[in-house]
Order: sequence, then structure tokens, then C-alpha cells
Amino acid sequence: MQTRKKYIFLTFLASWLLLFFFGGDQLRRFGFFSKRKAEARRNWPRWTDRSLLKSFADPEELQSDGDPSLPSPRAQRAARLSVYKNSRCRMETCFDFSRCEKHGFKVFTYPRERDQPLSESYGKILASIERSRYYTPNPEEACLFILSIDTLDRDHLSGQYVRNVDEKIRSFPLWNGGRNHLIFNLYSGTWPNYTEDLGFDIGQAILAKASFYTKSFRPGFDISIPLFSKDHPQRGGERGWLYQDSIPPKKKYLLVFKGKRYLTGIGSGTRNALHHIHNGKDIVSLTTCKHGKDWEKHKDVRCDKDNVDYEKFDYQELLHNSTFCIVPRGRRLGSFRFLEALQAACIPVLLSDGWELPFAEAIDWGKAAVVGNERLLLQIPSAVRCIHPERVLAFQQQTQFLWDAYFSSVDKIVHTTLEIVKDRLLPHRSRSRFLWNTLPGGLLALPDFSTHLGDFPFYYLQHGSGPSEKFTAFIRAVSLACSLSQPILRLIQAVSESQYCAQILVLWSCEKPPPPSRKWPQTAVPLTIIQGRRKLSDRFFPYTAIQTDAVLSLDEHTSLSTSEVDFAFVVWRSFPERIVGFPTRSHFWDAEQRRWGYTSKWTNELSIVLTAAAFYHRYPAGEGPAGWGARPHPAPPPRSLPRYYHSLFTEYLPAGLRELVDGLAACEDILMNVLVAAVTKLPPIKVTQRKQHKETVPQQ
Repeated sequence: MQTRKKYIFLTFLASWLLLFFFGGDQLRRFGFFSKRKAEARRNWPRWTDRSLLKSFADPEELQSDGDPSLPSPRAQRAARLSVYKNSRCRMETCFDFSRCEKHGFKVFTYPRERDQPLSESYGKILASIERSRYYTPNPEEACLFILSIDTLDRDHLSGQYVRNVDEKIRSFPLWNGGRNHLIFNLYSGTWPNYTEDLGFDIGQAILAKASFYTKSFRPGFDISIPLFSKDHPQRGGERGWLYQDSIPPKKKYLLVFKGKRYLTGIGSGTRNALHHIHNGKDIVSLTTCKHGKDWEKHKDVRCDKDNVDYEKFDYQELLHNSTFCIVPRGRRLGSFRFLEALQAACIPVLLSDGWELPFAEAIDWGKAAVVGNERLLLQIPSAVRCIHPERVLAFQQQTQFLWDAYFSSVDKIVHTTLEIVKDRLLPHRSRSRFLWNTLPGGLLALPDFSTHLGDFPFYYLQHGSGPSEKFTAFIRAVSLACSLSQPILRLIQAVSESQYCAQILVLWSCEKPPPPSRKWPQTAVPLTIIQGRRKLSDRFFPYTAIQTDAVLSLDEHTSLSTSEVDFAFVVWRSFPERIVGFPTRSHFWDAEQRRWGYTSKWTNELSIVLTAAAFYHRYPAGEGPAGWGARPHPAPPPRSLPRYYHSLFTEYLPAGLRELVDGLAACEDILMNVLVAAVTKLPPIKVTQRKQHKETVPQQ
């Protein structure tokens, strides 16, 4: 019996030892150590065997619950609601369209107070509006109102932060809860959360804001604008960096980034991870910790090496020699490098989740930028390598078009904002995305002229159409004697015999009335006399009597034969968007006097075709009257039916330029050539002519 008990005890003991030997680890994990089990759940993931799985991350980072300085989703939502109390605003609900019916789209800026602080950037915005064709000094005529209070920087730690905005705007009698107001903003929120808090209630105002978060953005109402620096040019702006010989599109570097690395706070996650894609060859991703007052307190083990590598490369050199540029979010969603990449033809690779891209309502960014995901950073190199070279070149060309059309100056950014608002007032006459995203762009393809692609000379190929087969001769008569001279009679006869001539218009700019009809030559085409002023700018007024696509602009002393007119018109029909003519001039930069010069010398180069004898497109927006009559008589006041280049000259150009031309009584052809070149990005075309394009005029 004792022996039997002994064998049973030994068997039980051996079984227990075998159980612990082969299955003890599982028991320790799942059965007995409940306290450790609960702790493991709280600190998931916990790698139990580090020798089997090498860790590429700091265990403290894996087990942390995130940056405690970042607001929770509930706090972010509460902050947005505090700013956008009218978050459901739409044009139909928060905009008074009746204010725009009588006087059209007019913009009024509030008068500025003497002691009111104004940043340089906001001063440029107000100047752009006040120089635009939509500005009115009369608030009774206004459709849209702009505050004179600087609202660009709403970071209360900034020296440009304006306090007590709420109290000030409520005292304005025109405020009306923000209705029909447009508010500009570049910076919102402050350290550490950088919420979109503006520090005042915008009410029902439209917000034109940089770094716009998609969850705060009110589609069809707000407008996302780019973040630009105080040094951004007021007008003009520098040209893009892509030149015609920039082929092939592949450059020294495939993908680059050089910028600050935030060690803590919002925006630090994305920039801290950029070093993972750096290979030092065709992908260069450099960051530095040296920014802020206390960066050394938060420096990590990578900071010293990053700071050294950061100084080895020049930022401008990287922009010039890279195909793609990473544009990660900073403290806010937008950054200056977005516009820098556009100008440099470095295709932006956007890593800023939730960013409403600038003017996305009008611009198709899928043709000019790569929109990435911050969480998929490691896939970016392989994604951009897969883009075909032809597609890369198309991206680069589109960056240059967008930069030049909408972003190269403060004027263009502001005018684009205004045009988007104007398009919303009459949706049936608004520009299509095609017009916004192809040359010459939305700022020049104005809907007041037309929204039909077939009416534009730039889109004949895409539309499968062409210009009309007839032209209108437009002769300006300003002789001091105010009488019919032989040169103008011969000119009318030669032009009227052209097989392509549809009508002849004579702008009689003398104080005396035109001669009676019996003294004018008999022509096979209608001859119409329009009485005008002695202003050179009248030559390009959008007269409704012009019924053809082509206009042949002539001076009264121009000497042309019928064959020369026919040949020039045939050439123009092949290039309907350009100026095609006979007499030419050249402009040049005089380095000694540091100013532009103008020469009439016969050379092998030209940059200007004089409108004394030239064809150009008048662009019809609709059908007008057939003419003021076949015989001479004073014409009624011309209606405002647009003629494309005529309308651009009369309405789009700043009034100061037209007044300068009228004051000098010269240079109108230079101004028209510059205007057409700015629209088409193409030079004029010269056709053959005789050495003398004018008749000899006797001394008066």
C-alpha cells in the first residue's frame, strides 16, 4: 500500500514538472498572472520577445497615448463651433443678392482710421481691391464690403494682432451681422493647439482664409486662399522657373524637402517622420531642430546630425534641381513652400490631411500637384517614381500656368477671390473649370464676354471651329484739316475690294461733323461713320457695329494694296489669337539709363506690331446690330456689348494706363501689344509690306 502511494505521488509530481517544463510559459501568460495580463492590455503593444522581432520604434512612443498638448476631437469640434456659429451658411441663405442687382458687382472698403494698425500684407490687399474695376467709394452701390480692420493675423501672441475686433465691427452700421462681407485671414489660433479661432464672431461673412480645414470650410460660401509672405509682390510678380529648354523633365533630384522639424506639438508627427525617406541620392529630406527659443530643451538623439546635414544643401538649389517638392503641414495646414514650389515648377507633393486647397472651387489641383496622405509617407517615393515623364512635364507646365495666372502677386490672389464670389452671383454665366484651368485663365476669360468655348480664339482647336471668313476694317481719321484726303479715300477703296472685307467703319474723331455722303467713295461693302472723341483709347472701344471676329485696325494715312490685305487676313486666320500686321517696332532694355527703350529701326527682331495696320480678334459675346447704316451719319452712343480685346483694353486695363495714352496722344499700340501678349503669352506676327506703309502727308 505504501509502495502504491509512493508511485502515485511520484507520477503526480512528474506530471506537474512536465506541465511546467513544456507549458509553463502559456500558463504564466494566460492563467496565473492576471495582474500582469491586465497591465499588458493597458500597455499594448508589448513585445515579449525582442530577440525575435527587432523594434524600429521607441517603445515609449508606442505605449504613449499621443501628445498631451493636442486637443481632443471634442475640444477641436467645440473650437470650430465657437468660430463658425453660422456653419450652415450658403450664398442662398447668408448673402443678400438684391444689393447686386442695380449696380452690379461693386466692392466697398471701409474708411481707415488714422490710429488703426495695418500690416503690410493687408495694406496690399486693400490696395488691390481699390485699384480693381469693381471698386466703388459709395457704400450705397456696393454688393460686397471689406473691413478696414486688419484681420490677417489672429494669433494673439503676434505683434500684429488687433484687439477688440468684435466691439469695433458691431459699431459699424453696415455690418448687418456680417452679411455681404468678405473677411481675409492668413493666421488663426495660437500655441499650442493652433485652432481656427479668429477671436471674434464673423457672423454671416464670407471667410477668405489660408490653411482652411475642410471640416470648417463652408462649400460654395467660404474661399480658401494661399498663405503668402509680407514680401509677396503687390503687382506683376516674378515669372516661373520653367523654360522652353527644360526638357527632359527629369532633374537631378526626384524628391526634396528642407525645413524645420517640430519636436513637440501639432504638426510634429509628419515632419519628424520625413527622415525615413531620405536616401542622400535622388531623395533629399532635411530637417533642423534649430528654431524656437527652447529647442534645446526638447532635442532628441537625431537633432545634432540633422542640424549638420541641413547646412550641406542650399534650399534654392534644391528647388531648381528637383522634380517633386514635399509640402508637409506646419503648425497650420498651409505653408509658404506651397507657392515656392509652384513658382519653381517643382511639383508639390502635399502632406497636409484635411487642407482645403487654395481656390479648389475653380482650380483642378489634380493636374498640378500630388495629394498624399500623412499616414502613407513611406509610399510617396514609389508613387512619384511611377509617374510617366510626359505626365511629369504636363504637371510642371500646369504649375507655371497656375503660378502666373493666380498666385504670382497679391493683386492676382485678391482678384481671383473676387471673381469666384462674382461667379456665384450668376451661376448660369459663371466660368467653367476648363476656363479656369487653361490659358489665358479665369481672370482674362471673363464671363461678361462669353462662357462658350467656341467664342474664344484660344480654344478653336479644342472646339473644332475657327474664326469667321470676313473682317471689319476700322479706320481712325484724326487729320487736322478734318476733311477727306486722298490717302484715306484710296485706303477705303483698296480695303473694300478685298474678297474678305465685310464692312468698313470710320471713326471720325474731328470736332467738325463728317462730310456728306456724296463725298465718300462708293464701295461694295457697307460703310459706316462713327463720331468719336480725339482720344487714342477710343480706337479700342467695344463698338457694337463690329460684327466679324477679325478687326483690321488702320490709320487714315496707311497705304496698303488689296493683295496685301488679303494675304495678311489669311495669315491671321491661322493665328487668330495674335496680332498680325505690317509695320513693326522693337523694345529693349537700356542698361545705361536703366529703363526700357523703343526703336523703329529696321532690324531682324521685332516685339511690337503697330495697330496702324494690323489684324486682331475682337471676340463677339453675342450678336449686335448689322451696322449704323450703309451711308455716313452720326452713330448713336455705342452699347456695352463686349468685344474681347477691345473690352479688355477699355475695362480690364487700369484707368491710369488709358489716361496716360490719351495724355501722350501716343503709345496706344504699345499698350495693346502688351495686353495681347499678357493674355496669349505669344508674340505678334509680321507680314510682308512695302518699305513705306504711310502716304506722304504734306505739311499743314
